[in-house]
Amino acid sequence: MPQTHVLRLSPGEDLRSALNTAFAQLQAEQHATAACVISAVGSLSRAVLRYAAEPEGTLLVEPLELITLSGTLSPDGAHLHASVATARGEMRGGHVMAGCMVRTTAEIVLAPLPGWVFSRALDAQTGFKELVAQPVGRP
Repeated sequence: MPQTHVLRLSPGEDLRSALNTAFAQLQAEQHATAACVISAVGSLSRAVLRYAAEPEGTLLVEPLELITLSGTLSPDGAHLHASVATARGEMRGGHVMAGCMVRTTAEIVLAPLPGWVFSRALDAQTGFKELVAQPVGRP
């Protein structure tokens, strides 16, 4: 029976890389083909967030609180969005890119989604690889 997967990331770990590794572990242990982030709190020493309609990520290097993290995980990779707050309470949010480094901890709960297969395929309309979600056993 699929079970939630709880991660506690340590200082210096890359958030995105750790989530991809955790999903690979879910694949190996639970034969997961789809998962999502259901809870996340922690802090980052730096974040790389891509804002809407921007081609590149923006680097933030300062102590940041991880306020929210949401997204889907598939064998084709993760699609993650986060919001972070500076020490002054200013909020930033966007698409999580490689280079988001844990400052003190990140506590993340992942849920495998039995009965679903997630993949990513190029969407001609958006120009991006977008989520393809299919119930298991259905084309």
